[in-house]
Amino acid sequence: MEILEHAFMQRALLAALLVGVTAPAVGIHLVQRRQALMGDGIGHVAMAGVGLGFLMSANPVWVAGLVAIVGAVLMELIRMYGRTHGDIALALLFYGGMAGGLLLTSLSPDGSTANLVGYLFGSLATVSQEDVVAICVLAAFVLAVSLGLRRQLFAVSQDEEFARVTGLPVRALNLLVAVTAAVTVTVAMRVVGLLLVSALMVVPVAAAQQLTRSFRATFAVAVLIGTAVSVAGTVTTYYQDVPPGATIVLLAIAVFVAFAALAAPLARRRARAAEAAAAAAEAHDGARPSPGTADDVRV
Repeated sequence: MEILEHAFMQRALLAALLVGVTAPAVGIHLVQRRQALMGDGIGHVAMAGVGLGFLMSANPVWVAGLVAIVGAVLMELIRMYGRTHGDIALALLFYGGMAGGLLLTSLSPDGSTANLVGYLFGSLATVSQEDVVAICVLAAFVLAVSLGLRRQLFAVSQDEEFARVTGLPVRALNLLVAVTAAVTVTVAMRVVGLLLVSALMVVPVAAAQQLTRSFRATFAVAVLIGTAVSVAGTVTTYYQDVPPGATIVLLAIAVFVAFAALAAPLARRRARAAEAAAAAAEAHDGARPSPGTADDVRV
């Protein structure tokens, strides 16, 4: 295939594949916890890491990852303990990250905020070999946590009080979810962009929930959707010269709309089947002789 003849597209497709797998794998826990916009907040904080990476002449992916992890932990601690003024603290954290990223980038040797564009909205042509190595390492961590601790994370995401009663380390697991979300944002920023990564963490999960009824099925379908739209968006970007992040997100939204259209008649069919089963069970119970009647008396 022509697209695979270019080294930069090989790197881009590998990065897109890893992003498509990891983003929904973490996003499903955020959706269950009703923290769908957490990835967006972490993306704002990670901008400071990108600017710091430019200023230090280091790989922005690694530096942004460290800053995003610190920001995600702070966000989780604010959620746990800062209930009174937590929203103000989060706003300061988000906007401070954006402002810090712009300022640090302007102070970098290149001195141009244009360098941020590829990190804000994704850029396939600029994905380097070093970026791919970083993405692979970070994606391996995300998948190890998401799959290895899936039962514990599911319990905490569904009901923290029940998880605490069963003896699970709820606070530690909550912090781990936050750290994993931060790593996922770092993985995805070169392909989708910091400002759009939250959509890829949430929309595939929301689309899968339209047709699935269990956590395991939702997880599997969401990962399939994320992988499909990431790879399809990357290929479309190559042939049509359109922004990768926007293309991937719009494809994910299109899948959500299609699944939502299929979900309505499917839900009606399930409801009719449930009503028919209930009516049949009621009729069957009514046909049985009730205890204590004359039919039960033996002469």
